[in-house]
Amino acid sequence: MTTSNDYVPPRIWTWNKENGGRFANINRPIAGATHEKDLPVGKHPLQLYSLATPNGVKVTVMLEELLELGHAGAEYDAWLIRINEGDQFGSGFVAVNPNSKIPALMDRSGPEPIRVFESGAILMHLAEKFGEFLPTETAARAECLSWLFWQMGSAPFLGGGFGHFYAYAPFKIEYAIDRYAMEVKRQLDVLDRRLAESRYLTGDSYTIADIATWPWYGSLAMGLAYDAGEFLQVQDYKHVQRWTETIAARPAVIRGRMVNRVMGEPSSQLRERHDADDFLTRTQDKLEPTA
Repeated sequence: MTTSNDYVPPRIWTWNKENGGRFANINRPIAGATHEKDLPVGKHPLQLYSLATPNGVKVTVMLEELLELGHAGAEYDAWLIRINEGDQFGSGFVAVNPNSKIPALMDRSGPEPIRVFESGAILMHLAEKFGEFLPTETAARAECLSWLFWQMGSAPFLGGGFGHFYAYAPFKIEYAIDRYAMEVKRQLDVLDRRLAESRYLTGDSYTIADIATWPWYGSLAMGLAYDAGEFLQVQDYKHVQRWTETIAARPAVIRGRMVNRVMGEPSSQLRERHDADDFLTRTQDKLEPTA
């Protein structure tokens, strides 16, 4: 491993606005709104403000799974939040999520609107609201929540750690990539060992633990995340691969991955979702047909 001693941390850190790589325009060391902008409100009880990142996909998959089971109260409007353009710093969004991260949910089904932010909290809120995908038996519930919180604690090492330094940093740092690649492979091994003994993370039943984990680690297993499949040899994790393929084939997952999506094949993009029929009538290839 090559080493460098060029950088010596100063006694007091100061913000260099240009030192952020690909996302320098939206990263800053302070919270709060940067501009006034109200959020739109649609006709359904659940209003989602999001983007089809892994954390955003968790919630749209959950909502589509609930609708697949016939829960009409899970109908939702999904509004596109373009984080590269700073939509998450508008005053309306900050009022829903003071952390300025997607996804954010307003539940308007009761007498007073309820804000829910952080993807794991949204999954738990919806699971408890509709009585689905969260076991009620004590041991199974504990197992489900343990894996849910495992994902919430582990994914930053995959995204903000490995993903940033491997794909987005302004220059490659061998130590950082090596350190986070080791951790991501350890996490894949954790999952693979669990899935060697269990169909899903909690056991035989598909739960919010799978819904939370799949957008991150399933995407990685399919070689889609950061174009790092070969680098991390993801094909070696056979049980993760089996679990990934099983979940990827679910109709609600196929739909949920499309919502608030702005990348990939036009036919895979449903930039905003306001009705179930939008999957047939408003995918991006129909909105912007090519000549």
